[in-house]
Amino acid sequence: MHADPLKDIEHALWDAQPHELLEAAARLIQADTAAADVEILLVDYRQAYLVPAVGRGRVPVRLDNTAPGHAFAARQVVQDSTGHTVHLPLVVHGDRLGVLSVRLPEPADRTTTERLTAVATVLARALRIADLHTDRYRSIRRRSRLTLAAEIQWDLLPGTACATDEFHLAGQLEPAYAVWGDNFDWAISERYLTLTVSDGMGTGVEAAALTHLAVSALRNARRSGADISEQAALADQTLYARHRGDRHVATLLLEVELDTGRVRVIDAGSPRVYRMRGNTTEAVRFESQLPLGMFGDADYTAEYFALEPGDRLAIVSDGVHTARSSAGENYGEAALAQALRDTRLQDPPEAVRTFIRHYLSYHGAAEPQDDAVVVFLDWTGKNPQA
Repeated sequence: MHADPLKDIEHALWDAQPHELLEAAARLIQADTAAADVEILLVDYRQAYLVPAVGRGRVPVRLDNTAPGHAFAARQVVQDSTGHTVHLPLVVHGDRLGVLSVRLPEPADRTTTERLTAVATVLARALRIADLHTDRYRSIRRRSRLTLAAEIQWDLLPGTACATDEFHLAGQLEPAYAVWGDNFDWAISERYLTLTVSDGMGTGVEAAALTHLAVSALRNARRSGADISEQAALADQTLYARHRGDRHVATLLLEVELDTGRVRVIDAGSPRVYRMRGNTTEAVRFESQLPLGMFGDADYTAEYFALEPGDRLAIVSDGVHTARSSAGENYGEAALAQALRDTRLQDPPEAVRTFIRHYLSYHGAAEPQDDAVVVFLDWTGKNPQA
């Protein structure tokens, strides 16, 4: 027997072929723990179900009111009442991928739980990398077919959540399987978090392609060292050169200084920002500037505001704040603020998921008339003792 079986499992996971990773993980865990069964479940695009990828169960498991769903939502290890089955979240830097469920012959003791937690951590990271090299896991996650526009938008995302010492953010697209022009993007550097929320004009593939071009232009400028004013200007020029002002992208750009919480903002369109500080929820208004691509020579000027530890920013596209109920009431008038208050104590990934449910229920039996994006950013700030 090897001196450190856990290291052997880790090495074997990294060596596994991308499309065979989950089966390899299940075999290794069963050999190490004598588990009666190992299931690996991946979250679907709407974040409503956990879809079995490996294991005996082939029926999707609801996230709400189930043990695996609780492990996923809380990002905590959950055991059943007998202690025999352990559910472990698969998380990478705050982004939740799914759940590892292991049914053991004996109740899990502390040592076994710690070993499984270590395996789940490595498995999640290996899964994130493997997902770049195979379609298998994205195919498993879809409970219905994605439209081509939605395929474009989901592939454009950096993830659905991110957590660091300074902040925790999460976002979601809706309708998950048929979104067209709405998107969000972020990047972290040594000094800044850059966050954008975009809404491409139109519907279907044309809107998705337009947003893809805008986000790509913003990324190109950002990766070349440009600040957000220069990023907006380059994207504006790029879109105008392609569409001559006939099509444009409403975009909100934020650049958060990680050391101080100082935020630079460019409001180039319809996404809105709401700040929750203590028991107060308020819209944060900025000077409206031209959407990207309207004239091609716009001069974008940044404004500033400051975040304090404990603040939450909620950023929503116009598909959220201008949505109307079946009775004709505007979601942004009262229901939006209530949904923000109701989700205040949840961490961003769960808050976003709950918010989307509230938003959809507001429409009753009717379908939303526009696609939507919501992003929550919780600001912790630098720890001066770190």
